[in-house]
Amino acid sequence: MSASSLSWDQALLQPPVCDAWKDTMEGAAYHLASCIVLLGYMGGSGIFGSLYIFGLLAPGYFCYALWGWLSACGLDIFIWNMLLVLACLLQLAHLAYRLRRNTIPEEFNLLYKTMYLPLQVPLDVYKEIVKCCEEQVQSLVRDQNYAVEGKTPIDRLSLLLSGRVRVSQDGQFLHYVFPYQFLDSPEWESLRPSEEGTFQVTLTAETDCSFITWPRKKLYLLLRKDRYIARLFSSHLGYDISEKLYSLNEKLFAKFGLHFDIRLPSLCPGRGVVSTSCPFLPWVCWSIALFCLLSQGIPGGGLKR
Repeated sequence: MSASSLSWDQALLQPPVCDAWKDTMEGAAYHLASCIVLLGYMGGSGIFGSLYIFGLLAPGYFCYALWGWLSACGLDIFIWNMLLVLACLLQLAHLAYRLRRNTIPEEFNLLYKTMYLPLQVPLDVYKEIVKCCEEQVQSLVRDQNYAVEGKTPIDRLSLLLSGRVRVSQDGQFLHYVFPYQFLDSPEWESLRPSEEGTFQVTLTAETDCSFITWPRKKLYLLLRKDRYIARLFSSHLGYDISEKLYSLNEKLFAKFGLHFDIRLPSLCPGRGVVSTSCPFLPWVCWSIALFCLLSQGIPGGGLKR
């Protein structure tokens, strides 16, 4: 055997024993580093636990490096601990990047908990939906028009986040739009992707409002690409339109005739007032809305990928 192997055997079988302990203790930097590292290893799991651990390990190893440079006078001790400090800082930067990437604005976080979390929609799918509207929240001041009948083109789909919007036609009140309802779901459903049109109603903010909007072409591309998101929007739009039909229940029966929602041209095209000779129109509308709900799925019942 070689001398090196013998020395290893001797080191394992007959380890060296300290002849005498030092009378002096190490400097304050060494003990401070040990305390910080001890606290650092008490962190929990998850991304915040990792931030805690590496946030304490970095200054702990830095104190060890100071001790190696100033007290122990060991270049190897200093270099190794500085490398550990660098590794901790790189890990902290990575964790901060992940945390920032997974964070969404408060308005979109509340929207997710209200509309999408009950349907068990994965967060990454919701981020695709939010990305389509560029994570921008737009606003309407009181008495400002979102759309004017006969003038505003149907080139987007918007969802109200806060406030209240009044819907009217020829100065006649139809219904309100409340938070987490679509502003223009009937217009969206009334046109095919290749068609163009204008609003047949006027939408006016009764209070200060905020909403998000998806450009029509960009949203169509997303729906064509992802069938799950397409089913999700179809479900929400069908439910939203049915809610608007119910809100127009009192408007359907009038003293001199039967009024229908001018925002649904596909049901009664080209007509403004239906005479009382057609008493079954309301039930036809309800039947169509119920069929849409049953075929697309009602929000709240779970829509899995």
